[in-house]
Amino acid sequence: MTRGPQRSDAGKRIGSDIMKRPIVDAHYHLWDPQAEAYPWLDGPPYPASVAGDVAAIAKPYLIEDYLADSSSFDVRKTVHVEAGCQDLVAETAFVSEQADKAGISTAIVAGAELQDPEFPRKLERQSRFPQLRGVRQVLNWDPNPHFTFTDRSDYMEDAQWLRGFRLLRRYDLSFDLQVYPWQLEGAAQLAKQFPDTLMILNHAGMPLHQHGIGMQSWRSGLRTFAACDNAAVKISGLGMMNWNWTTDSIRPYALETIEIFGVNRCMFASNFPVDRLYSPFDRLFRAFEQIVGEFSETEQVKLFSSNAERLYRF
Repeated sequence: MTRGPQRSDAGKRIGSDIMKRPIVDAHYHLWDPQAEAYPWLDGPPYPASVAGDVAAIAKPYLIEDYLADSSSFDVRKTVHVEAGCQDLVAETAFVSEQADKAGISTAIVAGAELQDPEFPRKLERQSRFPQLRGVRQVLNWDPNPHFTFTDRSDYMEDAQWLRGFRLLRRYDLSFDLQVYPWQLEGAAQLAKQFPDTLMILNHAGMPLHQHGIGMQSWRSGLRTFAACDNAAVKISGLGMMNWNWTTDSIRPYALETIEIFGVNRCMFASNFPVDRLYSPFDRLFRAFEQIVGEFSETEQVKLFSSNAERLYRF
């Protein structure tokens, strides 16, 4: 990949104002547990997961909260990804209303259960929202109940689930893929089976085990998935795998992901408010800026904004 000189304006201040980089946040969430059911936020006690103790975010997080968190940056557009709401269509309606309220251009990745016999009817209802660009069904599976997000490891091979996946092409929708590294070989087979459906890997493939064979599994999985022409990736959510992250600790994951996928298929994203548990928005995006500070300005624009606009088509 081409390297350019380090940005001379990185971190520069004009008076007391931080120079604002325009960004398209490719992955964030809104929710209101007081209005709809979000089972993973129902507590205390809260279900154990890789995210840790979610008590601090188990309350309404609305568009004004997100804009306050991201106010040091010029957020031009956002990609809202489903947040585990029990009523999938109600969640899409809520996000659409929130985006309209703020006047911010938003692409919506709606929740889906592709194996549900009612999925075709529900997808038709979702398609009535003009912001809809894709769907997500979280597929992370692990034998450890603290790490698994789903009750089955074989969805990507299930005939009924695959019938649901086939419908995405009819609606010109992408699929947000959230899996662990050891599931990426199966994801690559899925991508090859449906070459006309864009698959966007969440959270850099979720490198859960960050040492030894775990790192080898992550790198191998990324390479296998990235070999598919219809694969892209979001560099986000790394705090879930390392709650005490630093710029240096996440640097290898960001740079290796970009090296494997190429700069044209990668996007930076906040995963807020989940990653709010581990750092403020400013610290996260300043880390991203520092990590790619020697990339050319054209490459940085792609990573922070234009790739997300192109891949999510808005």
